[in-house]
Amino acid sequence: MEEVQKLTREDFQTDKPVKWCAGCGSYSILAAVQNALPQLGIPKEKIVFVSGIGCSSRFPYYMKTYGFHTLHGRGAAIASGLKSARPDLNVWLATGDGDSMAIGGNHFIHLIRRNIDINVLVFNNKIYGLTKGQYSPTTPYGSITKSSPDGTIENPFRPGELVIGAEGNFFARVIDKEPRGMEKVMIDAANHKGTSIIEVLQNCVIFNDHIHESIVGKDVRDDRIIMLEHGKPMIFGKERNKGLVIDGQDLKVVTIGENGITEKDILVHDMTTKNPNIHYMLARMTYPTHPLAIGVIRCVEDATYETVLQAQVDNAVANTKIKTVDQLLHSGQIFEIK
Repeated sequence: MEEVQKLTREDFQTDKPVKWCAGCGSYSILAAVQNALPQLGIPKEKIVFVSGIGCSSRFPYYMKTYGFHTLHGRGAAIASGLKSARPDLNVWLATGDGDSMAIGGNHFIHLIRRNIDINVLVFNNKIYGLTKGQYSPTTPYGSITKSSPDGTIENPFRPGELVIGAEGNFFARVIDKEPRGMEKVMIDAANHKGTSIIEVLQNCVIFNDHIHESIVGKDVRDDRIIMLEHGKPMIFGKERNKGLVIDGQDLKVVTIGENGITEKDILVHDMTTKNPNIHYMLARMTYPTHPLAIGVIRCVEDATYETVLQAQVDNAVANTKIKTVDQLLHSGQIFEIK
């Protein structure tokens, strides 16, 4: 086997200026990606970044790899075609909550259900940043924005619900201010065979500043988020004394040491179970009734679209009697013009 050159973060950095607003969470996401890629052992010429339109979609310009900056909402379609035609490539899609779940919503869910081996980074700042602050499909109900001066009257999407509802096999949620956590999850996503969706809770300092702060802020996060780890009890809290149990058909927050609850009663996270019910409930959780789940929520192996497609092509080629275009043109009912 050909030895892969050892890469560093600098190998993925360009000399072009990065043009995001000062303090934008996208800088942290970019750094995490550039730290993660050298650890994958993949040749740089095999890595491609695709994007649609939006602040997130500037990403290919800032990566020293191959890339496509495509049309609004169409990044998933381009990435799907690329991976289907070139399954040897490591394909990433950078998209936002508007780009992926509004104009690109249909492409987004069909990419997931097909299970094409693409890694998707969803920059979720719950607003349209590039077009100056209109509400997006993930903007909280009642929010005052440029396009909803009296408050939005639409119920927002939860990306995790869409992913699992579309038969998704990999969903994770990370925070832009936690680069090490992002880096680890990005490696997990790249190593997963199939569509990997990573929702990044990203801050937009200009049009939606502190949108996630009430949950992930340093002074409250211990009691309002839960860091999931496969095979470990789902425990959280500043005192590490809160946990999740099943109560009927729902998840319930309990306190260890109260009402006879011990650590043995707490649910153990299994991201690999095929049954999506617990994963769906974890993806739905949010403060104030529950902690917000951070980390890999679901990671299930299944056949990928491009692998099955290539197997069909190989079978057709092996079994056809017509091997060349010339044979095709001279087969069946033919006639000559003299």
